[in-house]
Parts: sequence; structure tokens; C-alpha cells
Amino acid sequence: MRILAVDHGEKRIGLSISDDSGTIANPLYVILHTSRIVDAAQVAERASAHDVQTIIIGQSFDDDGKPNKAGRIAAKFAEALRQQTSLPVELWDEAFTTQDARSARRVMGVSRKKRSGHLDEMAATVLLQSYLDSLSSPRK
Repeated sequence: MRILAVDHGEKRIGLSISDDSGTIANPLYVILHTSRIVDAAQVAERASAHDVQTIIIGQSFDDDGKPNKAGRIAAKFAEALRQQTSLPVELWDEAFTTQDARSARRVMGVSRKKRSGHLDEMAATVLLQSYLDSLSSPRK
């Protein structure tokens, strides 16, 4: 079961995809933001090309647990994507994905100079891995 994760940003959209078993997330691609409709069409096209069964979109929340501005934009993007594909599209809490991606680069030994820059694919990978881990952990 292949799953595609989307880290939706203002300028770039990071994509990550799971392996066939649905256990390991891997960076896939970065889409430069054009418009919601065009971006959704590009994500739907990538999902189709990679035989994906589900699409996960990262959504951020404020301290009260309500979607913040970026979270509301992600929800609107999810709705636009649902118009482009028949695949299930789910929103998933993206709390700390960018910070986790930055930490992962540090742990991997990437130099400070090379750590700066875009983390879109890596953030999508962290997002997807958290989703995959939640599927494999026993529910209480």
C-alpha cells in the first residue's frame, strides 16, 4: 500500500512516498507553488504515476488545537485535491515536522552550510513516517 504525503508550503510543496509495504517513507519531489488548482493537479498526477492508494496532507494547529492560517490553507488544498482525484485525501497533524527534518539532517552529519535551505521533501518524509508509524502501532 503506497501512501503519498504532502507538506504544503507557501512557495514549495514537498512530496514523500512510502515503500510498497507502507512502512518506510522516502522523499519524492518538490513542486513549486503555482496556484491551488494547478498544484492539486500536479500532486494528483504524481499520485497516479506512483500507484498511490492514499494521500496525506500535513495540517498545522494553533495552541488551542484549531487549524492556524497554514492549517486552513492546507485544508483548502486538500479540498482542491479531492476535486482532482478519487483517492482518499486525509489531513494529518504536521506538528514539528520541519524541526524534526532539520534535526534529522544534523544527525545524518550534514554540514551546517548544507543544512540551510529547503526542507520540503524531508518535512514531507517526517510527516509520512509519523503517519505510517501510527498505522503500525497498537491502538489503545
